[in-house]
Amino acid sequence: MVDFAIIQTGGKQYRVKDGDTIRVEHLPDDEGDTVVINDVRMISLNGDINIGTPKVPGASVTTEVVNKGKDKKVVVFKYKAKTRYRRKNGHRQQYTDLRISEISSG
Repeated sequence: MVDFAIIQTGGKQYRVKDGDTIRVEHLPDDEGDTVVINDVRMISLNGDINIGTPKVPGASVTTEVVNKGKDKKVVVFKYKAKTRYRRKNGHRQQYTDLRISEISSG
């Protein structure tokens, strides 16, 4: 059985295991920093499954910041027919890449 955890950060949930690299929304930490995520929703260690209500007490996931940057540009175009209304806008979302180093149940 593979040990894994379901964590929440940036309003999204991720299923992670040791060695995984995930892309999450921007975090204020610098590259090389260690980030401990305590918002663990579910954890499976050695076949034992703990489901939180909503968090698993004492569980944490230790990660390392690998990379930071901006995603590809998303073009937002608003248009209304027959009224000469056009608005073009763009957005580049900032992200942080995290490498999972340890999953602990507390």
